[in-house]
Amino acid sequence: MPNSRPSGMFGFTIVWLGQIVSLLGTNMTGFGVTIWAYELTGSATALALVGFFFVTPMLLFSPIAGAIVDRHDRKLMMMLSDLASGLATILILVLYLAGKLQIWHLYLTGAIQGTFQTFQWPAYSAAITTMLSKEHYGRANGMMSLAESGSGIFAPLLAGALLGFIGLGGILAIDVITFVIAIGALLTVHVPNPPRTEEGRQGEGSLLREAAYGFHYILARPSLLGLQIVFLLGNFFLGVSFAVQAPMILASTGNNELIFGSVNSVGAIGGVVGGVVMSAWGGPKRRVHGVLAGWALAGLLGTTLMGLGRSLPVWAVASFIGAFLTPVINGSNQAIWQAKVAPDVQGRVFSIRRLIAWFVNPISMLIAGPLADYLLEPAMRSGGWLSGSLGWLVGTGPGRGIALIFVITGLIGAVIGLGGYLFHTVRNAESLLPDYDEASPREGRAKRLEQLLAARRRLVSEPDSLGRQRALKQVQRELRELGRQSGAG
Repeated sequence: MPNSRPSGMFGFTIVWLGQIVSLLGTNMTGFGVTIWAYELTGSATALALVGFFFVTPMLLFSPIAGAIVDRHDRKLMMMLSDLASGLATILILVLYLAGKLQIWHLYLTGAIQGTFQTFQWPAYSAAITTMLSKEHYGRANGMMSLAESGSGIFAPLLAGALLGFIGLGGILAIDVITFVIAIGALLTVHVPNPPRTEEGRQGEGSLLREAAYGFHYILARPSLLGLQIVFLLGNFFLGVSFAVQAPMILASTGNNELIFGSVNSVGAIGGVVGGVVMSAWGGPKRRVHGVLAGWALAGLLGTTLMGLGRSLPVWAVASFIGAFLTPVINGSNQAIWQAKVAPDVQGRVFSIRRLIAWFVNPISMLIAGPLADYLLEPAMRSGGWLSGSLGWLVGTGPGRGIALIFVITGLIGAVIGLGGYLFHTVRNAESLLPDYDEASPREGRAKRLEQLLAARRRLVSEPDSLGRQRALKQVQRELRELGRQSGAG
């Protein structure tokens, strides 16, 4: 008997709406806790450590979590992740109401939430693949980015307005209610199980073997590995500045919460606009341009401009641009992976993919706080050892050492994005890799032949280099193999 619960785009939209509500509560809590923690400690290092303890478990458990996601029902994995995050929020609420909440409690609950978030992202990503057809991948990923950014528009404003009336305890209580709504939305829809594929059969075995298969899958495909190296490097450098964005604005404005909230809200508006554009557009025809050019522009016009700014208007523009580009970058990259990776191994592969891109994030967070507090902030104070030479660029005084971090890391991020175009395996990733295709073998071979011929034409027209020769040989080998398969078929 067919399942009568909503699926397809309608079912996905129900899940999406639940996530909008849940993310609104999560972002309100994040804003309120950030203000509480900074007022308590006055330390950029303390805030960076909150992020460190959240991200590190996500990385440590990613390989095992991906294998578990592929073994079990994806909807159940999503629900368990939401439930665990809700319970951690309840723990913070109880401690706060009892007057016993301390900064180390945020490290502990962040670690709990990070551990269970390890299951959520690969489960959601893989669910999109089974619920929707390929032409909707870019739009669906744009909608997910829209949910993240849309909730961020109102969360800082609502949290800032409500803190004076209901306090941090009231904000936390709202967050708990939103988790219940998100789980309820998941209960109403049908998430199909992925079809069995040859890749899935090759990766079967013990839990450890299945976890390791994600590594083997990516390492055997240089184009996928190259895309993730771009994210790894970009996340490292831009992650340093992102970890200390709140202290930079608060220190530069004398702890002006309104300006801090306004910058976040404008950034959220940019993310919403980017998500709407991505949802309607689906991304560039060659999605790799959305990834590489997006990284370059985000580094230059988002991060670097944020550091050069000294007042709300410039910070707002930089925040808008950086957030606008995020759905384009992530949505384009996600659509590439969803089209190229078989659905029944996406949990494992996507978990390792995130591990490759994010394993430097804890390092960024550990570096960011001390770099700001003990090196560049003192150096950019009036009379500091860098104030004379770089004061003209970012100014001097509180927050200006952190601003210098933004300028430097943003320029490096731009170089990383543009540098991806120097490598054939990266810029030609979409044509070098075959799409996962549920069509008949004959239709699949015809589509792959078209992709390979287009890749060969593009490579032949490019200037000669060692990378071009290797890529061309790879295309020629696959064309010969495709010819043998067609003869046998």
